[in-house]
Formats: sequence, structure tokens, C-alpha cells
Amino acid sequence: MDEIRKKLSPLQYHVTQEHGTERPFQNEYWDNKKEGIYVDLISGEVLFSSQDKYDSGTGWPSFSKPVSLKNIKEVADASHGMNQIEVRSQRGDCHLGHLFPDGPESTGLRYCINSAALRFIPKEEMAANGYADYLSLFSEK
Repeated sequence: MDEIRKKLSPLQYHVTQEHGTERPFQNEYWDNKKEGIYVDLISGEVLFSSQDKYDSGTGWPSFSKPVSLKNIKEVADASHGMNQIEVRSQRGDCHLGHLFPDGPESTGLRYCINSAALRFIPKEEMAANGYADYLSLFSEK
């Protein structure tokens, strides 16, 4: 844990390792409109695509679905007196945010994710960062 703590800002550590939440509308990606992918801050595993990001009005990045369910863990969370579904990264085992059943019509799901748990890779930098296999997410249909 000390190694992880050294690599992360205090907020990133609090969110990913201590099940924290950042402030709405005051985080890095809530209004990011660029094309690209969102990866786990620690493991680098691909989690979400800008193709599935939408403005939920909550002040956090919201996605209708992950790129692959294999990279996400859903865990029952009864903290704070509420029954919620926590979203964690599979390999990194980092707290990302929560899943709610009030998303867009396409899936009905809202993955409400903390920016502090993510790293954004712009589409034009994906290949150089080792994510060329995911460029097909942005192919013209």
C-alpha cells in the first residue's frame, strides 16, 4: 500500500483505496467531451469509452456501460445506510464509484464514476500508449 500511496495524490488514494468520493462538478472528467478511453488509474485496464459517456447532471463522469464487463466488479455496498452497488476495477481492485438503475434508455444503467480513479487516454494518443486495439471503438459505423 505504501508504494501505491506514493504514486497517487491524496484524493486519488482516498477514492481508490479508502472507498472515497470526490466532489461533484469539481473533478477532472465530469464535463470532458473529448474522444478516448478511461482506464484504471493503477492497473491501466480499460474501463469506459467516451462513446458511452453522457451528461447525467450529477457532476461526476457517467457511463451507460463499461467497455468490457470482464474489467469491472460489482459489489454490494451497504455503507452510509444505503443499499448500493459499488463498482471496482477487476485487476486493480480500486473503488471507482457506483452503479445506478437510472441511466439512459439504451441500457438503463448509470455507472457514476470518480474522476480520481481514472486516467483518460485521448483517441489520438491511444496507440502510443499501448491501446491501439481499442481504436475500433471509434470506427465510423
